[in-house]
Amino acid sequence: MHTGSPAVEAEGLRKRYGDTEALAGLDLSVPAGAVCGLLGPNGAGKTTAVRVLTTLLRPDAGRARVAGHDVTRHPDRVRAAIGLVGQHAAVDDVLTGRQNLTLFGRLHHLSRRAARARADDLLDRFGLTAATSRPVSGYSGGMRRRLDLAASLLLAPPVLFLDEPTTGLDPRARSEVWDALRALVADGTTVLLTTQYLEEADQLADTVAVVDAGRVVAEGTPERLKDGLGGDRLDVLLHHTADLTRAAATVSAALTAPCDLDPAALRISVPITDRVAALTAVLRALDEAGVGVADVAVRRPTLDEVFLRLTGERAEVAA
Repeated sequence: MHTGSPAVEAEGLRKRYGDTEALAGLDLSVPAGAVCGLLGPNGAGKTTAVRVLTTLLRPDAGRARVAGHDVTRHPDRVRAAIGLVGQHAAVDDVLTGRQNLTLFGRLHHLSRRAARARADDLLDRFGLTAATSRPVSGYSGGMRRRLDLAASLLLAPPVLFLDEPTTGLDPRARSEVWDALRALVADGTTVLLTTQYLEEADQLADTVAVVDAGRVVAEGTPERLKDGLGGDRLDVLLHHTADLTRAAATVSAALTAPCDLDPAALRISVPITDRVAALTAVLRALDEAGVGVADVAVRRPTLDEVFLRLTGERAEVAA
């Protein structure tokens, strides 16, 4: 259970770039020791919010506190309490993993001995000891990201900001980063994670905030947001596009409920309450109508559907 004051809180944050209002009164609260997934379509204001909260950008209005410090009145205190991993790797390709971390440690005013000791500790913690003497140019994408995470934790900050940390990584590399993040959270680190991968938020986040047009339009646990869509759903997958309209009409009539169509995936989806009764009724109706199907399944709503309902856009889904 997460108790005490929020580790990250924002109230009425506003930021405008010319005629574009990137933040339009954003409110946010992240409990200490929790992972908050910040979701939203491109241009929703996620990265601007992170830049304000990490003191890289001054808001036009509103207030924000990180680790108990005001981001505009005490930016130095905020910087001393946070780690930041941006969308692009910040490590040097020519240097080895150990040299990178030692260099960052020295930039943080650690002694040479302390910087080396901290570098070795972090390399071990993130499973990079075997590659410690190899230039980073020879690292995989997942290894680079883990080294990025290690660099952000040199001073063991209580709050970590991750801005789309796994964009462009393959599924295996993404899984490596997820494992590293779970280990950090287990040690008590608070994480604010912006992502377009709904599976990532579902796997990692204790709470999710959906951002659209510079505001938080929904907030809660992944399960609570899914429950807001109305319980279970029944999916019908078809073989041919030509069957889509007739199958949708058949399913809708059998359940007396409107269907959602995804022509690209040849899928019909409809909310249900009684799993067995709905499945039986749909299978019987489709058989009587002579509609052949590839699959019929009952499932829980997904965060992708939550995202689509709230923002009107389909999120990027991890492979």
